[in-house]
Amino acid sequence: MRRALLSILAAFALPASLMAADLQPFSASYTADWKQLPFSGKAERSLKKQDDGSWKLDFSASMLVAGLTETSWLGLVNGDIQPYKYRYERKGMGKSKKIKQDFDWNSLRVTGSDRGTPINAALTQGIQDKSSYQLALQRDIAEGKTSMSYQVLDGDDIDTYDFRVLGEEAVTTMVGTVDAIKVERVRDPTQSKRITVLWFAKDWDYLLVRLQQVEKDGKEYQIILEEGRVNNKAVKGRNS
Repeated sequence: MRRALLSILAAFALPASLMAADLQPFSASYTADWKQLPFSGKAERSLKKQDDGSWKLDFSASMLVAGLTETSWLGLVNGDIQPYKYRYERKGMGKSKKIKQDFDWNSLRVTGSDRGTPINAALTQGIQDKSSYQLALQRDIAEGKTSMSYQVLDGDDIDTYDFRVLGEEAVTTMVGTVDAIKVERVRDPTQSKRITVLWFAKDWDYLLVRLQQVEKDGKEYQIILEEGRVNNKAVKGRNS
């Protein structure tokens, strides 16, 4: 159960989206509540520009003695997110897990390792890592798209992540009430009964402010924005 919560924090504790013209630095922290557990988890995410002009997307999550870290180095190419390197490490939840991916867009190959298994696979334009697709999602929502699909590298395999916009909704968070775009992860109900719904703040560059997930066994949890900064400006909602 702890592993599942930390994995979801890693997959969906998303950072502030950036306007289509360029990326902007941000930081965000979240609390996570699982209805079946008497304690909460924590997650933090940030995006910082590097000296060479690339961007570093960092994520960390902790829950009791367990934790994980995730980092993606990426850039903008013709307005699209393109990953350069990806690192992931999980500790304290039974088996440890490490993933290393290096993207060579000149030779169109990705190399590295996944839990000790070597990775050497072909690349096609548009492929994302498990962190970089999240920035692509938020940028697409900011541009007004209502249906999104991403090809995401998982080991040597490519998975398809589909999303659709459900509408607008006011969300109460720890920084006040914000107007948000409600988005659903689209899954084949014959293959998975998991439900994932996300809310992105319209007035704060589409920062993720809430995520709610129901697992196939019926267990439910959510993450809520605790605090955030978009381009060094503190996020505030109404009645904050």
